Amino acid sequence: MSERSFFFDAGEGHSLHVALFGNPGGVPVVFLHGGPGSGCNPGQRALFDPERHFVVFVDQRGAGKSLPPRSRDANTTAHLIRDLEALRQDLTLPRWLVVGGSWGATLGLAYAQAHPAACLGLALRAVFLGTRAELEAAFVTRLSTFYPDLFAALLARAGQQAPLEAIWRQILDPDPQIHRPAAFLWYDIERALSELRPASTTHSLRAADAPLPATPFMEASYFLNDCYLQPGELLKNAGKLAGIPGILLQSRYDLLCPPCGTAALAARWPEAELRFVEAAGHSLSEPGVTAALRQAIRDLSKV
Repeated sequence: MSERSFFFDAGEGHSLHVALFGNPGGVPVVFLHGGPGSGCNPGQRALFDPERHFVVFVDQRGAGKSLPPRSRDANTTAHLIRDLEALRQDLTLPRWLVVGGSWGATLGLAYAQAHPAACLGLALRAVFLGTRAELEAAFVTRLSTFYPDLFAALLARAGQQAPLEAIWRQILDPDPQIHRPAAFLWYDIERALSELRPASTTHSLRAADAPLPATPFMEASYFLNDCYLQPGELLKNAGKLAGIPGILLQSRYDLLCPPCGTAALAARWPEAELRFVEAAGHSLSEPGVTAALRQAIRDLSKV
């Protein structure tokens, strides 16, 4: 088993932090983190067999340990797809298994549709198709239904008209007096929607020196721009996945990325198998989700 990390020059001022894990002679895998903007972490290695897999953990532009931190310049879905393909070629990997969840599933689908010949298979969890409709359904309809207090806090800060666009613009405002409370509110909302039994379902004020979470800023940039995708692009292009084996893992009670999106994708991708995890929410840490994703990766590694 080998472990090493390095920075990959992606161009346009971006250096991607890449960590390699496992057996260099094993099944090549690329792990795509969520967010956008969250970055990879050592706990994700538990998904893989270090004897069977050779895993490439890559922090996307502006995320995790990549440099410059939180940079949104030259940072679009097209840039991330190009980075992945350049990294695969630099590592001289003929093909790799693509693994990702939530935004990682979005990027995984976009990458596979652009470079199907590079994909051994796709193990995707909590599919997010990158549409404004999904965001409105999660952060307006379901938030107001299940967490009315948090929805009231969102409206109080962002206003009644187009509250999502308003809160994203506040997060990206250069004034700390504006972006700090907006970013913390978005963070609290997203955490509540991510778990079946969240530790907190309220929004709390932070101290003036509290460190800012990273993901709200990258998410605001991507979400304001419809994830830099054309409307309905990933579903429309699902035919480009033909011949690629896939396993779509879906938590039954995922409030952020519910089963309907995953089912719509599965209906257009005959080679994909849809598997449910009952009594679980969105997060990878939800009961049964990690084990189910580990099994999906194991099954696709046999193909």
